[in-house]
Amino acid sequence: MSVQTWTWILVGITFALYFGIAIWARAGSTKEFYVAGGGVSPLANGMATAADWMSAASFISMAGLISFMGYDGSVFLMGWTGGYVLLALLLAPYLRKFGKFTVPDFIGDRYYSNTARTVAVICALIVSFTYVAGQMRGVGIVFSQFLQVDINVGVIIGMTVVLIFAFLGGMKGITYTQVAQYCVLIFAFMVPAFFISMQMTGNIIPQVGMGGEVEGGGFLLDKLDKLHTQLGFNEYTSGTKSTWDVFAITLALMVGTAGLPHVIVRFFTVPKVKDARKSAGLALLFIAILYTTAPAIAVFSRTNLIETVSEKEYTEIPAWFKNWENTGLIAWADKNGDGKIQYVAGNALNGKKPVYTEARGTHGERMISNASTATNELYVDRDIMVLANPEIAKLPNWVIALVAAGGLAAALSTAAGLLLVISTSISHDLIKKQLRPNISDKGELLAARISILVAIIIAGLFGIYPPGFVAAVVALAFGLAAASFFPAIILGIFDKRMNKEGAIAGMVVGILLMLFYMIRYKTGLIGVMDPLPKSEWWFGTSPEGFGTIAMIVNVIVSVVVSRMTAAPPKDVQEMVENIRIPSGAGEASSH
Repeated sequence: MSVQTWTWILVGITFALYFGIAIWARAGSTKEFYVAGGGVSPLANGMATAADWMSAASFISMAGLISFMGYDGSVFLMGWTGGYVLLALLLAPYLRKFGKFTVPDFIGDRYYSNTARTVAVICALIVSFTYVAGQMRGVGIVFSQFLQVDINVGVIIGMTVVLIFAFLGGMKGITYTQVAQYCVLIFAFMVPAFFISMQMTGNIIPQVGMGGEVEGGGFLLDKLDKLHTQLGFNEYTSGTKSTWDVFAITLALMVGTAGLPHVIVRFFTVPKVKDARKSAGLALLFIAILYTTAPAIAVFSRTNLIETVSEKEYTEIPAWFKNWENTGLIAWADKNGDGKIQYVAGNALNGKKPVYTEARGTHGERMISNASTATNELYVDRDIMVLANPEIAKLPNWVIALVAAGGLAAALSTAAGLLLVISTSISHDLIKKQLRPNISDKGELLAARISILVAIIIAGLFGIYPPGFVAAVVALAFGLAAASFFPAIILGIFDKRMNKEGAIAGMVVGILLMLFYMIRYKTGLIGVMDPLPKSEWWFGTSPEGFGTIAMIVNVIVSVVVSRMTAAPPKDVQEMVENIRIPSGAGEASSH
């Protein structure tokens, strides 16, 4: 059977499974909608948390980024896994002890202020919409390539699927759907890795195969270093980022992880504090399976790509190349008329995306109007590397289709979790807690579902008009979470003297500083037309790493302002003391 037929079959089966679970796990109350009734087992919650966490960025884009960045890509592995350890040790049990549904709920009650709650809601919406933009782009990429539909149509299909199981089941439906999605995505990620590792190194374990010997002698990583230097790139195993920027990005991803509202809310779905710790540990184990495999897939795909396309005649190039070219995610310009694809350092449109014309070139290639040099050049979108890898390696069609189903599972699971955060922030933290305190349980549930509908429409627009590579966009979301939520949460748990004035000032300053830097140095909308060069970065810090500086500023502002203003009420200080004793917590409180 063809790849497309296999894809329709596997995607159809997985979608039917998700819909069946959503119907079975319909939410009948706000407690079921917000925290799945608070009765999810640690094992199920661990798998659901892993699926919620391993988004399109982890499945589709992380290995793609590492394949291009080499050693520098390790910041994603260190930051995201380290952040989960931080979350499990410092936040999850204490927030579970507090027993509320949402992060804005914690901040509003801990800082005895609806103003603090409102600021937290705004921060949650900014972080969640930035994050969900990457998920919807991932959905569009998968649909456009494997189901041969327009990328915008793919985004709309993805929106519809998420709407059904999020709208019906809320957190209850999402939780059990995410258990199924974890099984799909991890199977889809590992199977091609086993195949390719065996194919390239004779070792079926990809983590071992990455450092193994290849046919003809020598080690795979040495071979890739040699290929890189021959094409004018830096050695794959060497880095170009400064030590400070590596540290800043890693720390921003770590503390951003610990401040992500859609991950934190998962720890309110288990019955006890002990279960929150267990589910965090299990989730880290489930996540490690993918994260230890991603560098291997990056090495395999990078080697295969270079050997497949470099100095090859376009007319003899494999079909996968032309298929991805038709989606607009690979571009080739034949500037010297020799008909050969030249993949060398510095020729990929200077990092800019190709602008296609309607015309076709002499050899049938799609023409681009913004080719930048006098030599032939090749542009490869990083987001396709994991998806194209089985095709490049000539694996069976069912494996290629399986990867498509896994990519969709990863993107949809995280999108659903994010949309629920957006929904609960509006329906619970704004409407129930502030605008209409006397709203009925049924009315609040209706408001939550309407909020999800509106959020999905906005998320779809982000998918149709994407702001950049999936992982790059997601990394910025972590910076925003680090700059806003993390200091307010951690100081709220461990500093009795922290008051509402300090927390509000810190969150406002932190997120505004991060937004300013992100927009100015990533998009160029403030003051200049193009993003400013690296030489203009503050303290040599990239936009992805600036969350660290914004977080530090947040902490300083919070502490200084809190010491210059009145201490929190005595009952709040006693509540903080109680939170820090992670025992004796009952179920998540209903509202």
